[in-house]
Amino acid sequence: MYAERVLSGMRPTGSLHLGHYHGVLKNWVKLQHDYPCLFFVADWHALTTSYDQPDIIEKAAWDMVIDWLAAGVDPNQATIFIQSRVPEHAELHLLMSMMTPLGWLERVPTYKDQIEKLSHKDLTTYGFLGYPLLMSADILVYRANRVPVGEDQIPHLEFSREIARRFNHLYGREPGFEEKALEAVKKLGGKVGKRFNELRTRFQQDGDAAAVEEGKRLVNEAQSLSLVDRERLLGHLEGTGKMILVEPDALLTEASRMPGLDGQKMSKSYGNTITLREDEASVTQKVKRMPTDPARVRRTDAGNPDKCPVWQLHQVYSDGATKEWVRQGCTSAGIGCIECKQPVIDGILKEQAPMRERAQVYLDNPALVREIVNDGCAKARRLAQETMTDVRAAMGLNYA
Repeated sequence: MYAERVLSGMRPTGSLHLGHYHGVLKNWVKLQHDYPCLFFVADWHALTTSYDQPDIIEKAAWDMVIDWLAAGVDPNQATIFIQSRVPEHAELHLLMSMMTPLGWLERVPTYKDQIEKLSHKDLTTYGFLGYPLLMSADILVYRANRVPVGEDQIPHLEFSREIARRFNHLYGREPGFEEKALEAVKKLGGKVGKRFNELRTRFQQDGDAAAVEEGKRLVNEAQSLSLVDRERLLGHLEGTGKMILVEPDALLTEASRMPGLDGQKMSKSYGNTITLREDEASVTQKVKRMPTDPARVRRTDAGNPDKCPVWQLHQVYSDGATKEWVRQGCTSAGIGCIECKQPVIDGILKEQAPMRERAQVYLDNPALVREIVNDGCAKARRLAQETMTDVRAAMGLNYA
């Protein structure tokens, strides 16, 4: 079994907003304490839709890394790197493209959706068609077995699992694999080895998923096995051969609850955002200008919080007592809309204060950001090279 490892990335599209923080970055900060994490700037992915605007990518990448650091991503706990600085991503993408059926790419749900949404751009490119395979390469080149995704991204992860499974099936047959796998079974001991063989038969003949899970547990609990023997047994169990690429599992994340200034989902395309490090005066003005319940034409008119975008922000930033004060004051016209907005302003500024403080260190010393990324790229590349050594050997490209 390979070590637990989490991988996630973001496209560099400019300054991040509070929706990114609540939807992704807060989770990253938590995960870095629980797993070895790799977080990368997906600059090649940015080119799949912005291939005609390459000049914006580099600045956006550095700004985004500062936003990550400001949000609390710790370079001493997580590896931060840039995708294009680890060329093994592209090499694995190329090699896997040799064995990836075209129909698998065309059936990815977001392919046609994105073409329709971005109809103003020509996306009839190989890069856009193949971006799910590049996403798979991003994950598989690190043998990352945990990927934080929302429900809508599950098809992409399943695609990566299918690619890993197909690769292992095609190329995971090392010379003498069956004999070596049977020798590894003997190392489990008589009773455990017999049980392992029963579970293997149950899975391969009947498709019993529970049998696979129990078989994996037996392998994991065996103390005397080498890493290579563990790989062989797992491949023998599932009938794939040696497990060269690891099938990733989803770490399901909750959808962001962060509404925009107009009540819709916070998004740059809607023009309703507050950026992570936006200055206090701008935040204050934006919230004060937010639309409220249209029924409250005058200060003395009663309102309904459920029809007011500001109330949605109270769900994120206000405690129970404040929300009760808002509901009571709004429905009775006891408070005005400006009064109602002040706790939201205070909550946002309080959340942003440590982000601005952390970011300032890197804004004052940009070389420190470069140093963090250079170190992260070196660490990531070492991991990627380990995988590619095995991949090349499996595909007959090991010209030693």
